[in-house]
Formats: sequence, structure tokens, C-alpha cells
Amino acid sequence: MKQVVAQSKHEYRAFLPHYNRALMKFRHLLIVCCIVSAHAAPNSSSSDDLEIYLSDSGFITKISKVSQNVSNKASDLVMNAMGFLGVPYRRGGSDDNGFDCSGFVRSMYEQTLGKVLPRSAREQADATEKIDKKDLQPGDLVFFNTMRQTFSHVGIYVGDNKFIHSPRPGKQVKVEDMRQSYWLSRFTGARRVDNSSSSDSSKN
Repeated sequence: MKQVVAQSKHEYRAFLPHYNRALMKFRHLLIVCCIVSAHAAPNSSSSDDLEIYLSDSGFITKISKVSQNVSNKASDLVMNAMGFLGVPYRRGGSDDNGFDCSGFVRSMYEQTLGKVLPRSAREQADATEKIDKKDLQPGDLVFFNTMRQTFSHVGIYVGDNKFIHSPRPGKQVKVEDMRQSYWLSRFTGARRVDNSSSSDSSKN
């Protein structure tokens, strides 16, 4: 009997991570549906950044219009990235078990556009086209100095001065405002990925 109970506990522990991942993906699907349909989430007193973010109806409306204002590729990229909100940071990670900042960017471009970018933030900055901050469009890359290096952090611009990224250990994929003092003071550049070829890993 004890062996049966022990085995059941072991099976439950093995099953739980898969269940949690499935639940998280289902939540992501609901989030994307909310964004695409431009229905703002009800106001909430929760401190959860995601709920507060989704309750910003003005931003949701703007994001829902991405497909009307930019290319289908950029629209698909942004919507796919939004589907990973809440996935934990994992150093060296590049899948839905966890991402670091450059791994997240690389994975989104490879999944959505078949574009293979370099692995590090620095290399991604070097391999893409420099653009002015005022010319940012959804799908462009934004870079920050968070580790005393010019291009030590990267995220994907989603519009309305906001970007999605995988921040740091202990945090999750989230959307943040580039106008916040922390990001404003650390912004180091914007880049555009050349999507004319899906197999290139760099840009001359």
C-alpha cells in the first residue's frame, strides 16, 4: 500500500509541471484573444503587472490595430510574442520553459518569421539595421545598457512606447514602458531586422 501511495505521489509530481505549462499556455491564449478583439480587461486592484497592463484599454486598442498599420510579418511577430507573457526568465533559455532577453528575441523571430538572429544582444545589435528612436515600428528591436555594456539587454518594440522582453532572474516575460525613468536612462539604440530573407543570421 505504501509503495502504491509513493508511486502515486511520484506520478503527481511528474505530471504537475506539464499541467502548469498547459495552464500557462491557455492563459496566454486568452490574453492574445483579448488583445486582438480589443476588449480591455476589467479594472482590478491586483498588483499583478499583467492585469494592470491589460486594463489599459488605450494600449490594447492600439495593439489590436497593429495588423492594420504594419506588415503582416510584424503583426504576427508581436502577437506571437504577447502569447509568451508570464514565461519565466531563464539564463541561456530560448523556449517556453524560460528565456533570457536575447533568447526571447531570437526565438520569436525564428518561430514567427523563420529568421535566425545571433544569440547575444550585442551580436543582434551588430547584425541589424540602425534606426532612429522616432522611427520605431512594432517588431523592431530596442536595446538597453543594464550591465554597464552598451547592448546588454534587448526587447521587441510593440508600439505606443512599449516593448516586450524577458527582464532578469526571478522575473517573467512582460511589457514595459520605455518612458519609465529606468529604461529611458538606459536606452542605447533601436534596430530593424531585415526580413527580406528568412535564412540569414546576420546583416552586412
